Parts: sequence; C-alpha cells; structure tokens
Amino acid sequence: MTQVLLIAGAVPTLSMLKASVEKFRAVGATVQLAGLFDRDALELDGSLRGLDFRSLNEAAAERGTAFAKRTAKLPPPRRTWVSVERDQWTRRHARKAQVLVALDQNAVYTVWRLAQHNRRADAVFGVAPALRALEARAENPLHYALRDVVRTVPSPAVTARSTKRAVRQGAGMVLRRASSPAVMRTAIGAKAWRTAVVAPRVPDRMRAKLARRVSLSMAKGGRRTGATMVLDQAADRTANRTLQAALLAEAARADLARGHDNPKLRDKAIAAALTVADERFKKKDVSKAADQLSTAFALAFNRGIHFDGVSSPMAKDPDAYLAAFRRSAAFKALSAPRGRALPAVPAPTDRPLRLLVTTYANAAFLQSIRDRYENHPNVEIRYLDVNEDETLRPLVRGIKRIMEHALGGQLPFREKVEEALRPHLDWADTVFIDWCTNAAGLFTAIDPGTTRMVLRLHSYEAFAFWPHVVDFTRIDDLILVSDHLRELVERVLPQLGGPGAPARHVIANAMDLVRFQQDKTDADVRFALGLVGVSAVAKDPRWALEVLRLLRQKDDRYRLVIIGEGLNRKAGPVVRAYDNLLQPELEELEAAGAVHRVGQTSDVPGALTDVGVILSSSVRESFHCGLVEGAVSGALPVVRDWPFFASLENGPRTLFPADWVVATPREAADRILALTGTEEAWRAATEPAAKHALSMWDWSVVGQEFDRLLLPAQA
Repeated sequence: MTQVLLIAGAVPTLSMLKASVEKFRAVGATVQLAGLFDRDALELDGSLRGLDFRSLNEAAAERGTAFAKRTAKLPPPRRTWVSVERDQWTRRHARKAQVLVALDQNAVYTVWRLAQHNRRADAVFGVAPALRALEARAENPLHYALRDVVRTVPSPAVTARSTKRAVRQGAGMVLRRASSPAVMRTAIGAKAWRTAVVAPRVPDRMRAKLARRVSLSMAKGGRRTGATMVLDQAADRTANRTLQAALLAEAARADLARGHDNPKLRDKAIAAALTVADERFKKKDVSKAADQLSTAFALAFNRGIHFDGVSSPMAKDPDAYLAAFRRSAAFKALSAPRGRALPAVPAPTDRPLRLLVTTYANAAFLQSIRDRYENHPNVEIRYLDVNEDETLRPLVRGIKRIMEHALGGQLPFREKVEEALRPHLDWADTVFIDWCTNAAGLFTAIDPGTTRMVLRLHSYEAFAFWPHVVDFTRIDDLILVSDHLRELVERVLPQLGGPGAPARHVIANAMDLVRFQQDKTDADVRFALGLVGVSAVAKDPRWALEVLRLLRQKDDRYRLVIIGEGLNRKAGPVVRAYDNLLQPELEELEAAGAVHRVGQTSDVPGALTDVGVILSSSVRESFHCGLVEGAVSGALPVVRDWPFFASLENGPRTLFPADWVVATPREAADRILALTGTEEAWRAATEPAAKHALSMWDWSVVGQEFDRLLLPAQA
C-alpha cells in the first residue's frame, strides 16, 4: 500500500484537509500528517477519523522547555524543519513514505530535506501534484520499482554531511573523555592539558575553545585554581584582543565565584576590557564598547570585593583602584558632563511646591519623608517607583542602553525616556531621587528642563557602578547622610568638584527616635550587649563576639543579644566562608548562655528594652541607624572605628561623640567595664547619650533640614 506523509507548517484549512485525505484514501493510499500546531486545532472526526496525526508543537514540548523556547524564536520554515529533524515519529514515516507532501510554504524546505534522505519518494508541494504522483505510480509500477532499487541510499550531500557530523561527534567524544573531570583530578592529566592549552601555533579560537573545555573540567574535578589559571594562560597567548579580554574576564569571574580575589588577575581583566572598549568606541561601535564597559564594571564592582568582606580596595585608595577607568576614553565619554539648557527655577511662592519623590525598588528610607510632605499644606506630593511603572520599568532595567546613550548612540532610547519622563518633569517643581542607582541614571539621561533635581546617595552606591553613569551636571543638590560618606564619594567621583556639579548637603537619615524611649526596669540589663541587624558581613559580628569574650573573662554576667536575621548564605562564597567561622563561635557561646538570638522582629523598640549596651561592630556604615536607636533606648553606645573609612579625615569620631568610639575589641571591653560596673555609672553614661542622639538625629530635627533644602522660601 502506498504511504503519503503530509507536512504542514501552519494549521491547514479544515475543508481542504478533509477533501485531500478523502482523495488519497480513494486511490488506496494511507495518510499520515505532521503539523506545526496543536492537536486541538483539528477535528479528528468524520473523514479525518483515524488520521495518524503528529503535533510537532507537542513533540517539541516533550524535549523540554529549553528546546521549545529556542524553536519558538525561529522563522516558521526553519522551525518546521528543526522540529521534524528531532522527531523520531516523523522521520520514521518519512523514510517509509512513497510521497512527501508540503501543504504550505512553511513546509517546503522540510519536505526537500526529507527527500534527500528518502530518494525513492516523490517530494511535491500541494495536493494536486501529490495526486498526480500517485496516479503515475499506479500507471507505471515497474518503472518506480526499478527506481526504488537504484535510490536505496541517501543523496551524496546527505552522506557527506552525516560523515562530517559523525567525525566531529567522534572527535568531540574523544576530547571530552580525554579531558574529563576524572582526568583533571590527576596531577599528570591536569599538567598535560595546561601544556596543550599554551602550545605554540594554535589558532586563537581553537585555543580559546580548548581552554574553556579544560577549565570547565578542572573546576568539576576540584581544581578550581587551575581552572582559573588555564584561562589566564590561554589569554596571554591569544593575539585577538576581544577574545583575550573575554578569556581574562571569564578567569576573573571564576576566581571571584569561588570566593577568592586575585587583584593582579582582576586588574588585568579590567584593563583588557577597557582596551577593547576604547577600540570599539573609537570606531563608533557604541554597543560593543558598552558591552566591554559592562564587563569591566561587573569585575571592578563585584559584591564579593566590596560588600561581602571586611575590607575593600576602593575604600583604601579610590584613586588607585579607579585609575584604569579614568585613563579610558570610553569611560571618560561615559561620565562626560552633558549639562542642561536652562537652570532650575526657584520654588514657587504663590502655590504649593510640586514634589515628585522617586526611587527604584527601594523605599526603605522614604516613609517619614513622604508622610511629612503628604501632610504639609505647602506641598503637593507624588510618588513614583520606576520599577512599578509599566512604561518606565523596561527602560530602567540594566545599564547597557543608558551607557550606549551616554556614549553617543541609542537615539530611540533617549526618545522613549523623554516621552516617558517629560510629563513627570513638567509637573514637578522638584524631583527627589532616593538612591543613586537605576532611577538616577534614567532621570539624568535627558535634560530635566527647569525642574530642580535632588539626589540622595547612600553608602551602597559609593561601591557600585551606577554613580559612574549618572550625569551630575543635571543634579542640583546631592544629599549624603554623613561627612565621611561625602568625603569618600568626592574621591570616588572627582567630577563632583568640576563645573556644573551639584551642591552637597549632609543630612542624616529620617528616624522616628521618640518611640525607642522605653524604660529599662531591670538594672542587670546593663550586662546585655546588643547588635541590631547582622544580615551582612560588613556588620562583622565576630568582632562583637571578641568583645564579649574579653568581658566574660572579667564577669560571666555579660551576654550578647542579636536582633534581626542572620547572614544569607546564598549571597555568595565570601558570605558562606565568613558564616562558617561565625556559626561555631555562636553555638559555643549559646551553649554557655552567653548569646541569645532574637531573630527578626517588628518590635525593635521592645527588643531593645533588654539591651544595656548597643554595639556598632561594623567595618563600614554610612550612618548606622540601629546604633542611634539603641542609644536613644538608654543603651550605652560603643562604636568601632569603622575600618573602611580609616584613611579619611572624617569617620565615626566626627559623626558621634569621640568617647563613643573605640579602635579595638580591648578598648571596647574597657569602656563597657568602666561604665557598666554599677547601675549609677551606667545610667550616668547612657542618659546624656540618649539626649544627644535625640537632639541631633530625631526626625523632628532632621525634618527641618529637609524643609530648608526643599522649601527654602518657606523654611
């Protein structure tokens, strides 16, 4: 019996399909259909009852979501062939069929490819040619029988392709086995492959491919240092600068991913990326230049270097750390001032100030500000989280388009930003942007007109890439929460000292401190040390444990109360390494009754009634609200001289009263012992500290500073 295989790249007209199947069956043929659509699209009843149908969509889904998503992006003709090529049902019936029929344009290429494998079959486009082919077979069976004998093998082109594929697959299998993780676990195997990677006269692309394969196997085999080294060594022998930069970036990323930081490798990778960025920028290829700048930023501002450890190379010497960037032509263009056509106009005096408060996905420090001005008779306020705005969210995610725009490209992007932001800018007299991140980058991508722009920068951004793409000549006022943060930021961003730079203001975070004034009725609470918030390595709770151990050598009544969640071990390898050291220490002290973990609580003022000494054990803070809240609660403040800011003129000693600040755990223990020995001494020390904190940083005081900045005509 003659077999007919129909291939459809789209849903066929139902009436046409029914008529075709009836005609094929009328001449004695069996019919199968493979279509790039779901089974529900057909009514398999009546004349279609019993039709052997294969849904290529369902077949693709059976191969997994990754394959289905990949094929869904292809053009219909290519998608049809890729789906058929990987479907055993369709290929099996295609090998047996005497007639292969493309029902639409999307199936023509697929039928042609299938016919190269089954040369005995007639390959046609349309039902009428298929019927003519069946009639010809019926009229001249001997001719077709002889032709079938001759055409028993695929075409030479198919055979050649299959042979090459088999050779490649065979060679690939040999390579995979020879460079498997098991081989890399042996010293001889690892050394042999490192030697192969750096062999002379190997083409760059082949060397890179081999290096990546060997690096992956070494990492799986437990040789993570070697995995990084082999990429670095391959890069040294690669002439193609783009490929060299890619290999170095992969090596540096692999190094950081294992919780290690090799400054020499990191600097080399950053320099290579910046070199390529400059080359691409010179050729006006702003997209590739932005890609390389993104790579350099990702390496230089990796969180493991600045946030997850107890030190930061940029905090120690910003000028040295950022020197490679400041030499880069592409980076200079990125941060070049574009300015504004007109200056901001003064606040109105004949109507309420229109204030737009905006941020990107982080309103943690905004509630008090919003409450104050929502209830202010001379302010009309609006709030905009650009991450929640359907129009702005696609524009603000990621840095690449903002960088391309700054480098002189992406005109359509600038037009979209202009269209999306101009209504907000036209309405507002003043825009207050919290956090120098995505929202700041977006708002300064266009000229704000005569609207006054105010930006608040926290300590996080000082160690991130976003400030380097913000045009500060389009910012009128920059708020920082402390003098030491201002000093660091001015060193990180020298453009703040240039023409058109914003005025800088030091204004503390908004804190409602009165609610922390609750009585501590138990005099023994003075022996309870408190830590508020330990969810980051920068809080360095191990420093606090060292203070606790020194105190307990003198008096075992001292204990530590930890308020808040612990470290997130999923944040990265550096965090896990620190937590691996911290947890055994905590468990040992907990077993002795010296540590109590309160955990996360919505009633921090209540939890602080059980704390008599409040510690700031951090390596860096822009302000440390938890410490001030503890001081207002009546706890003795003890502040570590934050190491990140040791090289600056300003720091905790200029932010807080000097006697609050200590340099070492020994000094901290001595201060605590001297001022908690008796209840009288403790209260004599804590009461002035509480009054000082209230008079300096309560929202009733700080709010007036915001009024003077935002409402100068009314303050």
